Amino acid sequence: MWLAGLVKNNIKGGNGGVGSLLVRYMSRTRAVNVRKINPKVPIPEAKSIASSLYDLIKQRGPLTVPNTWTLAQEAGIGGLNSKTHMKIMLKWMRGRKLLKLFCNQVGSNKKFLHCTLPEEPRTEQSESLPEPVLQTKKKPSAKRKKKTKK
Repeated sequence: MWLAGLVKNNIKGGNGGVGSLLVRYMSRTRAVNVRKINPKVPIPEAKSIASSLYDLIKQRGPLTVPNTWTLAQEAGIGGLNSKTHMKIMLKWMRGRKLLKLFCNQVGSNKKFLHCTLPEEPRTEQSESLPEPVLQTKKKPSAKRKKKTKK
């Protein structure tokens, strides 16, 4: 009841800040949990398709979905049944933290681009040199109480 009164006051121009905030929050749809996307193919096949798409996007830079689809057809990536299936695979890859989706807005137009996440830099020196092992002698702690003989 009190919520309805706040919403009515806010719609009519009254000061119902809490009600409008609550209504706006409750009217939102939840975000899709991309970690639970079903790739529609067995997992080993999905991993091979994902690695092919990853290599394609890594070579060509940030790509839109239509550009990714045309390049995937030219590359002959096996296992992709349709553009919709490729979109599902891209979403599955985003859930596995292989790709990142970002928006490039120019004026009133938006382009959503897929790119690979930056990889951790690996240097040859750190792989060739082993970590030095420090040897320290363990001393008995001085905090121990001495046992008394009875």
